[in-house]
Amino acid sequence: MANKMRWRYGPKEGSCVVCAVDSATVIEIGDLLYLDTDDVKPASSQTDAGSEADNQIAFTEKFVGVAEQQSRAGDTDNIRVRAIGVFEFDCAAATFEIGDLIGVDENSDGDALENQKVVKVNDSTQAIGLVAKRFTSNTTSVLVDVRSTKLGYGVKAGSASTAN
Repeated sequence: MANKMRWRYGPKEGSCVVCAVDSATVIEIGDLLYLDTDDVKPASSQTDAGSEADNQIAFTEKFVGVAEQQSRAGDTDNIRVRAIGVFEFDCAAATFEIGDLIGVDENSDGDALENQKVVKVNDSTQAIGLVAKRFTSNTTSVLVDVRSTKLGYGVKAGSASTAN
């Protein structure tokens, strides 16, 4: 997927972290990132855990945030990652209520997560955020109040949106 700035609104101060990236890792603006030891990687880089739910749980446990800078193959510079805020992500056509739990979608082959696509999930252990705007008709993009688990923001079942 091409670079796409997905941040729409939310806290500007204290919501970003600077993370290291391995020189072989390619990251696009808008990628959902997890911490792998001491470097961030896009969701699709995570080892397949066997099922969509297991992949989402494994990712959520290490979720850092959304890439605000790209990292090309061979780059060694750190990148900025936004840990909280409201982002617009692509999704399969669906309706959404405010507060619905959102996780990372799995690819059509069922063997890896998508870097910039989300889906409604049933459990907070699979969630990287909550729906921040109601959609009563099918939509293919959704506003998500993203919450980095790795930085202690995390999603708890029934927690309200706090990004302004």
